[in-house]
Amino acid sequence: MFVTNEDKFEYRFGDSGPKYLMKGPRANFALVAFQPGQDFDAHHHNVMEENFYILEGKIDIVVDGKVNVLEPGDFIHIEPGEVHYVNNPYDKPVKMVSVLAPHTDPDKFIDPKPVY
Repeated sequence: MFVTNEDKFEYRFGDSGPKYLMKGPRANFALVAFQPGQDFDAHHHNVMEENFYILEGKIDIVVDGKVNVLEPGDFIHIEPGEVHYVNNPYDKPVKMVSVLAPHTDPDKFIDPKPVY
C-alpha cells in the first residue's frame, strides 16, 4: 500500500500530457491534461488496455477511425491493438484519468495521425 498526492508530480509536457501517480507493477494510473488545441500521438498498445474517465472539459478520442466526443462523466475502454488518438480542438482545458493494465514497458507504438 502507498498514498500519494498529485501535487508531487508534473505533467509530461509542463501544462499537459500524463502525470503518472503510479507506474506498475500491475497497472499505470495517471491524470491527463490537454489545453485547447493540444493533441497526443496516435498510438496503440500490444498488451495494455487503456481506460479514460473524463473529469473536466470536452475531448475527441478517435479509436480505429471512430470519433468519440467525450465530456465529464464519460468513460471509454480501449482494447490492446486499437489505434487511439486524443485531441482537444475545443476552447477549454481537459482533465481526465487514465488507467493502463497490465503494466508493460515499453508497449506504445506510434501510428499515423487520423484525419477527421
